[in-house]
Amino acid sequence: MASTNFVDYVKICCRSGKGGPGSKHFHRDRLTSKGGPDGGDGGRGGHIIIRGTTNEWTLLHLKYRKHVIANHGEGGSKSLSSGKEGADEYLNVPLGTVAKDAETGEVICEITEEGQEFILVEGGKGGRGNSHFKSPTNQNPQYAQPGQDGIEEWKILELKVLADVGLVGFPNAGKSTLLSVVTAAKPEIANYPFTTLVPNLGIINYRETKSFVMADIPGIIEGAHKGKGIGHRFLRHIERNALLLFMIPIDSDDICKEYEILLNELREFNSELLDKNRVLAITKSDMLDDELIEEVKADLPKDVETVFISSVAGLGITELKDILWKRIND
Repeated sequence: MASTNFVDYVKICCRSGKGGPGSKHFHRDRLTSKGGPDGGDGGRGGHIIIRGTTNEWTLLHLKYRKHVIANHGEGGSKSLSSGKEGADEYLNVPLGTVAKDAETGEVICEITEEGQEFILVEGGKGGRGNSHFKSPTNQNPQYAQPGQDGIEEWKILELKVLADVGLVGFPNAGKSTLLSVVTAAKPEIANYPFTTLVPNLGIINYRETKSFVMADIPGIIEGAHKGKGIGHRFLRHIERNALLLFMIPIDSDDICKEYEILLNELREFNSELLDKNRVLAITKSDMLDDELIEEVKADLPKDVETVFISSVAGLGITELKDILWKRIND
């Protein structure tokens, strides 16, 4: 997924349709010169509806659609005929999309299932025809309700990538390399920070008949929870992952310190992230022999399961898959 084609945030002006007016009509035919009221109701205005689909992976198709306008409802007519409803406007979004009110920041809905729908902005109600206002004291009402106006509101759509396993680590921790080795994904890989600027997804085949989804989240930096280095955009995607795989290279100056910094960034952004299952992978472990690996183990965090891997050499990859599968299905 090219970075230029991945869009995870859009702001859209949504305007629902106006309701049609009710009809002020009285029954007339060749046998009736002064019949009673028979004005029909106006049709409601069109809604703006958000709908989940697995056919979209990004919000790119909505990036340049700044205004979404639904149709107005039609007016009622004679013989108690109701007006046609205004056509609804649908915004198809990938699973994991969150809709928010642009002014208050309040979460309106979260789309997580194929075909799930939610009305972002309701269309105006159609006006009632004069037939509704007939009474014993008013046999010939000369009025009907106008339709309600539509509503215009700005909405924010944010995509949070859905995956079983989210890779968490500083830039150059080897996340993209691991994803390229264990899946068919082709993330951009280079030896400089922030090669990955957007999440990459890959499907891991496990034991021939099983599979799970892994997401390479762009590298976190210290201060990311404050928005440093567009940290909010990075951290947002971690919220949707079932399990977090922390990745720290064996040549790090202080593995425990890096792990604590990563944990703190998650805690400051959303403390609920710490409730997720966690596994720690020590990458580039082909640089050490078995004796040195045992020495390193003694200084590692005790509250997280650890595995030593090398994506390039294939070291520990099968063991890692076994651990991830077991944790996902616990």
